[in-house]
Amino acid sequence: MDRTVKPIRLLIFEDNDDMRESLSILFKGTPNIVFTGGFADCTNLAETIKATQPDVVLMDIDLPKVNGIEAVWQIKQSFPEIQVLMLTVFDDNDKIFKSICAGASGYILKRTSPSRIVDAIFEVAEGGGPMSAAIARKVLEMFPRNNPKEKETETLSPREREVLALMVKGLSYKMVSRELDIALETVRSHIKKIYEKLHVHNSNEAVAIAVRKRLV
Repeated sequence: MDRTVKPIRLLIFEDNDDMRESLSILFKGTPNIVFTGGFADCTNLAETIKATQPDVVLMDIDLPKVNGIEAVWQIKQSFPEIQVLMLTVFDDNDKIFKSICAGASGYILKRTSPSRIVDAIFEVAEGGGPMSAAIARKVLEMFPRNNPKEKETETLSPREREVLALMVKGLSYKMVSRELDIALETVRSHIKKIYEKLHVHNSNEAVAIAVRKRLV
């Protein structure tokens, strides 16, 4: 299975013991993921981050003492290079908005399949922003206003538009690869070019512009 070469160091904050244990087992058995620990709360957050040195943090929202949204803000203030992916049962606008504002790079629900959660970890580490199309629509107004000019969006190739359309549907990199019968590295190359042409930095912004400007 084609994954990033450099192993991803992953840290989890989840207060449900069964869920945390299940996730721990899942990630300990996943190639190219180094599971650095699972915690029930964000007490001593800075010390925990320094001790485990994660590349990606998987964060619940409804945590005791310090909630997950506040924890995201603290992480991004002190460790801006760390990517945070929300994994929660909440799909209401308020928590989605606050999570993104705090600096979360992606937002997926706990009912998501284990394989999709794994894909989301790799996507976040590669600069993506895994989030369903429905949720992306809710955060359109939160993206920067440096939208591309019409002539720039017209430079998207037919294949890039196909890839973008599948991103809008919420497909992962791997799923796009299967759907279009192209290599995963080719998918990444197309997505990189899409980002450059749309002047965005992650898939959430690309999806938002695609929806707003009806590019697909």
